[in-house]
Amino acid sequence: MQETLPALNALPKRMRWDEDSTREGILTMSHNYLPVRAEWLDQHHEEILEPALPIVDAHHHFYDRPGWRYLGEEYRDDIRSGHAIRASVYMQALTRYRSSGFEELKPVGETEYIAEVTNADALAGPPPQIAAGIVSYADLRLGAAVREVLEAHLQAGRGRFRGVRHLTTWDADASLANPLTAAPPHLLLDSSYRAGLAQLAPLGLSYDAWLFFPQLPELIETAKVYSDTTIIVNHCGGIVRIGAYQDRRDEVFERWSTSMRELARLPNVYVKLGGLGMRINGFDFQKHEIPPSSELLARTWRPWLETCIEAFGADRCMFESNFPVDKGSYSYAILWNAFKRLTAGYSESERQALFEGTATRVYRIG
Repeated sequence: MQETLPALNALPKRMRWDEDSTREGILTMSHNYLPVRAEWLDQHHEEILEPALPIVDAHHHFYDRPGWRYLGEEYRDDIRSGHAIRASVYMQALTRYRSSGFEELKPVGETEYIAEVTNADALAGPPPQIAAGIVSYADLRLGAAVREVLEAHLQAGRGRFRGVRHLTTWDADASLANPLTAAPPHLLLDSSYRAGLAQLAPLGLSYDAWLFFPQLPELIETAKVYSDTTIIVNHCGGIVRIGAYQDRRDEVFERWSTSMRELARLPNVYVKLGGLGMRINGFDFQKHEIPPSSELLARTWRPWLETCIEAFGADRCMFESNFPVDKGSYSYAILWNAFKRLTAGYSESERQALFEGTATRVYRIG
């Protein structure tokens, strides 16, 4: 019988960590993640633009799943592409959870693992400092009792644990949700979830928000209530242009941009620019005969990224790779070339914020 803390026993069974359902989700994740095709990616290469421009990759993962391994060695291979990656922020990915002990403490295993395998990288010395900031999972539905889990993450993180991501992705079109990350509707408005969210700021921790764009109004209301909590919106606010939204793309942009501008009025909210190589974004780069060029990426993304930058300001925006998830659509080198092309007309201070400064400040990267 699995051990559980008293606080966990109060949760409905469907809300508990379920290893069987997680394994099932891993086996069906191919529907949600684009496959990485090395031979396809190798068909297009470019000279690295501005190779000395310092970059903090504000969002990447390590995966150790059936049929998909992307750990430190693979990430180091990508960041050796020629761009000046100074540091990175690791984002939770269900990697190396504890296999025994209290249920709600199992995710602390991810922080322990990342802190251990990147310890040499993160110490003071020549860049890149991989996982200089670590964001992991804690079940915020535990309410005030989640504080014990957060404190365990802080201890495991060797001074690098920065916050929590507990995904809230839900849509009436169930085909959009990843089995590993599907959430019940209106989770952001749940009183227990919010009680857990309230535990972050007192510990100096941030909240990474991953949701779909129709849920942004719920995030707006949440951010207003928890104005002392630093909230970082992942992947440009959850752009979805497939499934039920496939034939409503003009409407999607209008609804998304209206919500993002309203969200930008709240000074505790930041946004990550990237994560646009996923299937749900509907840009379909993976369907091209050859991989997209950085010019094509910059041109395609400009309306979306510039809307974010204009609304939030460069000092509240940060670029992310979202690797290896986005690697199904383009290579690491091409991605950062695209960001550089897109911002070529920005001021030096704006570019410094976008590529390095905002992530450094928000995630307290030394």
